[in-house]
This record gives sequence, structure tokens and C-alpha cells, in this order.
Amino acid sequence: MDRTGQVRFGKRDRLVADLERQIHSGRLARGDQLPGEHELAERYRVSRGTVRSALSELQRRDLIATQSGVGSFVTFDGVQLDQSLGWATALAGSGFDIATELLGIERTTAAALTERFEIPEFVAVRRLRRDREAGPVSYEVALVPATGELAELPERGLLRNSLTATLASAGLHAAGGEQWIGTQALTEDTAALLERPVGELFLHATRTSTDPSGGLVEHVVSLLDPARFRFHLTFGAR
Repeated sequence: MDRTGQVRFGKRDRLVADLERQIHSGRLARGDQLPGEHELAERYRVSRGTVRSALSELQRRDLIATQSGVGSFVTFDGVQLDQSLGWATALAGSGFDIATELLGIERTTAAALTERFEIPEFVAVRRLRRDREAGPVSYEVALVPATGELAELPERGLLRNSLTATLASAGLHAAGGEQWIGTQALTEDTAALLERPVGELFLHATRTSTDPSGGLVEHVVSLLDPARFRFHLTFGAR
């Protein structure tokens, strides 16, 4: 509220309210496709992060839905991995001799995530996956909210050495999210970690997981050996 006692709404709330009015009034009819994130961001003069947060809230209210029948998963040497289990568990369950090395846990900031989720500080968990015979196969940095018991992660460490278990213990469970896949040349730092030449191309995966209300669960950036990992997309009836 402001000093006059009036409730003040943020940009995200105004966007949610306006789109909700259009849906209830029939201006956006059942089956209509909403404008894209870029168009909505320009139309309402907000960031794309604000648009994504608003769309997550509309989905939570069952006012919009994502396209059905579309899904993606990761394979390692041709074997499907269930990412919801966490990389270490998924790889171990697939029978591969992969060791997970915890490189560090520290507090950090991330302006784009702060703008999108209104979280001022995060905890970064850095891990390396190593094939015991072939060497490192992936490097990842996971950012989680530095709130509640998670704020103490740098001092306490991970529950059972598992970030998935730690998030579950804190009451954070992913209900949805988004993933972007590209390639990235290794820098001096990442090349040293992965024991590869500087400039070698690795798969670059960014995955943001959210809870049923659209709040952040974790934001993970991974560098994956393209000779070992693949991403597979399915759509339609199978």
C-alpha cells in the first residue's frame, strides 16, 4: 500500500490482471494463441522476465495452458536420463561409472533472475561430472534461492550430497519450467575444469525450474560433452 492506503500493483500484477480480463471477457477466446513474449514485453513496456512470470501465474490459475504432447529429455551415451531425479542419481541409475565432484557452494547475485523472481540473493552450487575412465563429461552451476534453510547451504552443505534432496527438504518441488540448448566455446577456466582445449565447443544448456505458483526452484547452466550427451524432443501422439 502507499501512504494513502491504496493498494499498489507491480508490473507483473497489472499484466496478469489485464490478460485475465481479456480472457474472461472473451476478447481472448478459448483456443486463441497469446502474443509472443517479445510482443507482450513491448506492448506492456516490461521485461521478458516479467512476461514469463505473468504467464506462469495465468497457467497456475488454469487460464492458459502450454502445448500438450510436447516433451524433451536428455540422453547420455544413448540412455535416457530422468532429469527430475538430479544428474548424479540419473547417471548412476543408468549404470554408468560417473563420479560427481562438488567444486563449491557460495552466495551470489544474478540480476536477471532477481528481476524475474524478485529474489535478491542466490546460492550457487558448482559441480563436475567425471567418467572414471574418460575424464570430465559435464560442468554445471545451479542457482537456488538464498531463502529459508537454503541460505545456510554454504555453511551446512548439501543434504546427502544431493541438491535434489536438499531442495525437496526445503519444500521446493519443480512443477514446470523451460530449457534452452545451444553451444558454447570453452574458456580458459572451463577448459581447465573439463580438461579440454580452450575454444572446444560444448553443449550449453540452461534450465529454469519453477514451482506450481511460478516461483523459482532452481536455475541450472550446464556444459555437456556433445560426444556423450544428446537432447531429444517428442511431440504429438506416440
